[in-house]
Amino acid sequence: MVIVITGFTKGLGRALALRMAKSGHTIVGCGRSEAAVQELGGRLGGDHRCEVVDVSDSAATQRWATASIEALGAPDLVINNAAIINRNAPLWEVDAAAFDQLMRINVTGTFHVIQAFLPAMIARGEGVIVNMSSGWGRSTSPEVAPYCTSKWAIEGMTRALAQELPDGLAAVSVNPGVIDTDMLRSCWGDQAGSFPGPKQWVAQAAPFFEGLSARDNGRALSV
Repeated sequence: MVIVITGFTKGLGRALALRMAKSGHTIVGCGRSEAAVQELGGRLGGDHRCEVVDVSDSAATQRWATASIEALGAPDLVINNAAIINRNAPLWEVDAAAFDQLMRINVTGTFHVIQAFLPAMIARGEGVIVNMSSGWGRSTSPEVAPYCTSKWAIEGMTRALAQELPDGLAAVSVNPGVIDTDMLRSCWGDQAGSFPGPKQWVAQAAPFFEGLSARDNGRALSV
């Protein structure tokens, strides 16, 4: 399979890229850090395509997708994983610029990737779009209101998209579960260490993603 993974240089995205490449899939990954993209690209090697792309930039995302599709064809699986979280704070104390940036990456960036890759998938007649959600896309907690807002938006976007897709394609939202990542530690500190890390998570998650198909269209799933 050709698998697109945004935000692939750290955390869950990195674990998925390494595991799925090892399983023989071709990874088309993007991240915002040139050093991190080069490092992971060196580890992946082969025919994988690793690019520096900010998905909040529509034009850059479209150029990346066009080059990928010309080289490898339409992807079989797109995993919209790029996301950031706000610094813990009551909503009225959140910096407006920080709120805007979070929404541009978490929500608008997901839209840009869908808009860039999905037409080729529709033309081919198959493929799965996975939009990474969160437990905070189906519930809420204090001091992470911006992040909750973005993930509830992802849930709504995904369900509406699923209703629009032709037969043979699927759009699903996925809650990965509670994983010890830098993002979780920014909220919970050392308490995050009591949960499994990405390497443990991916052993179950990779087969889960590989098994998604058109029959899952519109589902809100959890690993």
